[in-house]
Amino acid sequence: MKDKLRITAYEVIENPMTIRVGERRRDWIEALPDRFAYRCLPLTIANQAGWELLNPAAFTARWNGKDGLDAITIKFDGDTSPLVGSHFGNGVLTFTLGYLFRTTKSHNLWVKGPANQPKDGIAPLEGIIETDWAPFTFTMNWQFTRKRHKVRFEKDEPIAVVLPYPRHYLGKFEPARKNLNEDAKLYGQYVKWRDSRLEFNEELQKAGSEAAKKGWQRTYMKGEDSTGGSFAGHETKLRVREFPRG
Repeated sequence: MKDKLRITAYEVIENPMTIRVGERRRDWIEALPDRFAYRCLPLTIANQAGWELLNPAAFTARWNGKDGLDAITIKFDGDTSPLVGSHFGNGVLTFTLGYLFRTTKSHNLWVKGPANQPKDGIAPLEGIIETDWAPFTFTMNWQFTRKRHKVRFEKDEPIAVVLPYPRHYLGKFEPARKNLNEDAKLYGQYVKWRDSRLEFNEELQKAGSEAAKKGWQRTYMKGEDSTGGSFAGHETKLRVREFPRG
């Protein structure tokens, strides 16, 4: 019998970071006209993939460009947090998550920044950890990309995402490059989609056209190919379970 797929977050401090299922919403999309970026299903699926860990206290940080541990200045709005600091120097801001994670055998944990949530002047550093055996904790780190630039992190803002990833998974794939003409069926589907997209985009520029009324094509959102056939396993929302409340 195969092992059940599990991820366990063992608390190693009294008040670890809050964990929640990845959220679809992004503030920058909310500010767009008609929030049109939510129409991009690949983007919203990526937003939801994994579990987010939330910043415990609002603060502003600034890196002076030097290498020392004291080169980053952190100013909290009110209550401070020992989970935020500078431990590595070289403009790296460190978040202590407060958990030791365990995953099912042969499953790593991909630790990354929140998807599609850019932050000016600083970038998340990613790592893949063998959490099925390692009895160690890890931190989430962000690298400043601009010196003397203030970076803001709000309370409960996601600062990390953890995502289980099967070990040896990439090595199972056999890469290949082919001319699309070699697959007649796929070539026909692609050409039909391409021509439809070109025609729709042209019509979109005409006031009062059907394309202008629709605003955008929904074939991928509906899980349909260019012939109208639908894919039974299509996902428009990820069903990820919450960690039990402590």
